[in-house]
Amino acid sequence: MHYSFAFLVGLLFLLLLAAVFFSLAEAAMLSINRYRLRHLVRQRNPLAKRVQDLLKRPDRLLGVILLCGTFANILASAVVTLLALQYFSASGVFLATLLLTFVVLIFCEVAPKTLATLYPQPIALFAVWPLVILLHILYPFVWLTNLMANTTLRLFGIKIPKLTVEQLSHEELVSLLREGTGHMPNGYKSMLLKVLELNKVTVEDIMIPRQEIIGIDINQPWDVILKQLIKSEYTRLPIYRDSLDEIIGILHFRKVLNSLSKQQLSKEVLIAAAEEVHFIPEATALNSQLLNFRREKHRIGLVVNEYGEIQGLITLEDILEEIVGEFTTDMALIRRAVTLQADGSYLVDGGIALRDLNRQLNLNLPLRGPKTLSGLIIETLEVIPKVGAVFQFENKTMEVILIKDNMIKTVKIFPSRSVLTKKI
Repeated sequence: MHYSFAFLVGLLFLLLLAAVFFSLAEAAMLSINRYRLRHLVRQRNPLAKRVQDLLKRPDRLLGVILLCGTFANILASAVVTLLALQYFSASGVFLATLLLTFVVLIFCEVAPKTLATLYPQPIALFAVWPLVILLHILYPFVWLTNLMANTTLRLFGIKIPKLTVEQLSHEELVSLLREGTGHMPNGYKSMLLKVLELNKVTVEDIMIPRQEIIGIDINQPWDVILKQLIKSEYTRLPIYRDSLDEIIGILHFRKVLNSLSKQQLSKEVLIAAAEEVHFIPEATALNSQLLNFRREKHRIGLVVNEYGEIQGLITLEDILEEIVGEFTTDMALIRRAVTLQADGSYLVDGGIALRDLNRQLNLNLPLRGPKTLSGLIIETLEVIPKVGAVFQFENKTMEVILIKDNMIKTVKIFPSRSVLTKKI
């Protein structure tokens, strides 16, 4: 049978267009962001819902795409062969096949699939209806193709698992936030990452150390207690007898304001107003403690070690500051302040928490082990240094300025990265 040249060329062009379409559809469907697709489905996008339904059975989706795409390519090869035989010599068949191979490879495979991986979402939404229609029309052939393909896999011992919703691990979710939120303000991204990383931080890491806890010793003279109450920067204060080991409770200053205004405040009133102490194991993760505070309606707790000894104090505000950054100024922060000197160095309180120091000076001091700068220096040097000791740590030159009661009270951190000889 003799076909006109225009008919054969037109048919070849349509077949190549079909090959392009199925290459685009295959790459787009397999490259589309599943989480963005779910977001579109929640926004009631009908095309996104169709795409999601197709992706639930990838064997059927690939079956209809590959069945139609392979048919288009093979029929295009037959049309080229027929053109070569009718209008050229027999040797032209070989050249025509080479030319078709080049055209199919570049224009029907590589270029369309590259384009589809760059813009998978709009292409997948565009291609979904033709694929749905073809799947309904060709379903018996697709079913048979999938049956033979799955049977072949089973012969090699490969089981076809039931498709489940893809789940992200904690680490994968963190990576997704770090890499996939380019349009999100850095402040929001930082807060989300800190929320996800709360499980890596314990209450021991951010607590106010025991020696820095400000409380009311109920055995002190009344005028001393009253003066402390009036000048206190805190709304909640521990009440104890002689030491924190004899803790009575936590006083909410608001509960005794009325008595104070009527000049009826006394030690007995303070003790009666004190709330039950909320004790927290030092190894408790911040995400767990945040939920504990909410469930038990507490805002403050005392941190204890495995022997029940009080190690520090933590508040709800401390945990929130781990997420959003410091948003208040209190006496504890003032006492642990980092003071910039005229020469560019910093005078640092040795009792400052390493996490606070890392944040304020953008350092990378290790957080495993000692929790304060003083403890880190003593552990590193394996001796209590003398005043004037200079040493190098994490590319920072440090000098001990003040020591009191076997504790490093003040350290100078120099801005230069010059290496000095360690002097202890």
